[in-house]
Formats: sequence, C-alpha cells, structure tokens
Amino acid sequence: MTAISPGALRLRKILLACVLALICLSIGFAAFHKTPWVVPQDAKERKNPFNPADVNLTLTKQLYIDHCSNCHGDTGKGDGSEAMVYDPTPSDLTDTARMNKLSDGEIYYQITEGRKPMPSFRKRLTEDQRWQMVIFVRSLAGAPATPATPKKPDVPLEDRKPNPPLEDKKK
Repeated sequence: MTAISPGALRLRKILLACVLALICLSIGFAAFHKTPWVVPQDAKERKNPFNPADVNLTLTKQLYIDHCSNCHGDTGKGDGSEAMVYDPTPSDLTDTARMNKLSDGEIYYQITEGRKPMPSFRKRLTEDQRWQMVIFVRSLAGAPATPATPKKPDVPLEDRKPNPPLEDKKK
C-alpha cells in the first residue's frame, strides 16, 4: 500500500471542506431564496368575463374547499391542513392590501399556471371555473371584485414624444 504524502492529504482535506461549504451554501440559498410570481403583462391586463353579481359563490366555494382549502385553509388564511408541509407556505388570501395590488388577470394566471408547490389548475378546473374562483378568492379578502387596472409600464425616455412648445400669450 502506498503512503499518501502529507501535502496530498492536506489538499484532500481542503477540497473536502470546500465541497462541504458549497453544499451548505447551496442548501441555505435554496431555503431562503423566495422568488415572486412573474406574471406576463398581457396576463395582468386580462379582464374577468364574469360580473361578481352573476357568480354563484356557494358553488365556487365548494370548488375552493375541494381544490384549495387543504393548503390555503377554509377561510383563506394560508393555514390549511397541508400548509406547513410546503415552502413557500400558501398565501394568505384574506390579506386585503395584498389582494388589492393584484389584477383579476394576475390571480387567474396564478390559478391557471401554478408554481411549485402550487399545482396548475388548467386541466383541473374549466376556464369559467377559474374566473369564478378569482371572484371567490377576492371575496375572502373583502377586496373589490375588479381592482384598478394595472399600471402600464412607463414609456422609456427615448420613446416619448416631446411636448409641443408653449405659445406666447402676449401677442
């Protein structure tokens, strides 16, 4: 059996320490890295085809209980029976301030597309059911059915049209 030189043994220890440090950093980064929902602008601007007065909230609540309450809880606080299992934890749908910042299109997109750990409901609910779910989710927060239209991105300076010159009124 060949003996390992002290220099080679030291190098192995350093490499092992570096690998372990990288693993710990990766786990730490993954655990604390929270990415926000990225919703395309055209999805944000979609309008809900349903009027809140026309939606049967009793039927929609049953869909919510069947598909959403395990994570979001019966009242939407994000405290369902499976909530603690997931990271990130389910959103609190009763947070009026947060819900008022979201357009109907954004909520519809999130329900439709999902994002780990939330599944996509594209194939589980019809398009009409998903739009009705948007109204039901808003009702949990007591939020208005259709918040203000999302702000369009500002026009870059180079694309702006110059203001016309002011006319001199002394003439």
